[in-house]
Amino acid sequence: MKITDIQTFLVNGNSSPRGDRPRGRNWIFCRVHTDSGIYGVGEGGGWPAVCEKGIQEVAPILRGEDPFRIEWLNFRVYDILHGHGFTGSVRGGVIAAIDMALWDIKGKALGVPVYELLGGKVWDKIRVYGHASTVEAARQLADRGFTAFKCAPSAGVLSTLREELGPKIEIGVHCHGEFSPGGALRLAKAIEPYDPAFLEEPTNPDDLDALEWLSQRVSVPIGSGERLYSKWPFRELMQRRCIEIAQPEITRLGILEEKKIAVLAEAFSVKVAPHDGSAGPIAEQANLHVLASSPNTIYLEHRAWDVPWRSEVVVGVIPDKDGYIAVPAEPGLGIDIDDDACAAHPVYAVDEVEYAAHTPEDMAQFRPRLDY
Repeated sequence: MKITDIQTFLVNGNSSPRGDRPRGRNWIFCRVHTDSGIYGVGEGGGWPAVCEKGIQEVAPILRGEDPFRIEWLNFRVYDILHGHGFTGSVRGGVIAAIDMALWDIKGKALGVPVYELLGGKVWDKIRVYGHASTVEAARQLADRGFTAFKCAPSAGVLSTLREELGPKIEIGVHCHGEFSPGGALRLAKAIEPYDPAFLEEPTNPDDLDALEWLSQRVSVPIGSGERLYSKWPFRELMQRRCIEIAQPEITRLGILEEKKIAVLAEAFSVKVAPHDGSAGPIAEQANLHVLASSPNTIYLEHRAWDVPWRSEVVVGVIPDKDGYIAVPAEPGLGIDIDDDACAAHPVYAVDEVEYAAHTPEDMAQFRPRLDY
């Protein structure tokens, strides 16, 4: 079997023509074709429009290669793009999209789900957590069976949600890497009485010293990793004992690298809860396979509300039920791209998107929180 071609699909994931990034939120899918007629699908991320160009540029170099040689082909793409920098979302997104498609091909060719190739199934279903910073949104999630979600970085918000929902619902606090070490420490101390499930990305992800300093001073479990692009920075996070929950973003890593991170995390007694906040349906399905085969899985981030065409552009998406998503049983990833549906949802041009410009106060890393 040989790779013959790679298609790309840039798809609109915006609910409105207003966003906080160029073109708003979009998905980049790919389909890797082979001379046997079997093909696989994948999803990249980071900067979809630029990632698409990257996939198209490496495609000719991959033609004629054996799609079963996933480790080698990952290294090949990594090496091809090393001149653009050893890390980064574009390089990671290109590798991720192609990697997922290769695993899909291999699973289909062998007639087994991808998780069978990763060590076999540990979990029959994966627990998911959503997003809610109001009582109304939290109640909607609870009514759907969710037992976990995360909220804005505010002790006031967390205390209100805890009072309304009681002690059994797990509530994490998401900081988007916006706090100084001192600010993160004050926040952690303020939320402790309300039993937070985790404190996510409290400090700038590029400043590991800050996260290490914080981890030595708080009792709240810390999670981080969505803006890391390989196993190596995760290794440092774990060696420094900075985190209790690893949150890799599969569209910046791929299945192979995320599985390695999950194994590494297991060796450090760290749980795995992949970031999935802006990713699309193929990435979520790929996450299910990695998590199904990982003993240290805790849960998967899930967009409980998304654009209505999410389940149209990709066929076979499994909906959440009672706070879980069932592990797929079909060969490969168990999904496919609907070409016509993708074409029906083209991305906006840059000048069509109303950019949600941030003021200097919005962007300030050390901005104060008034409800400490």
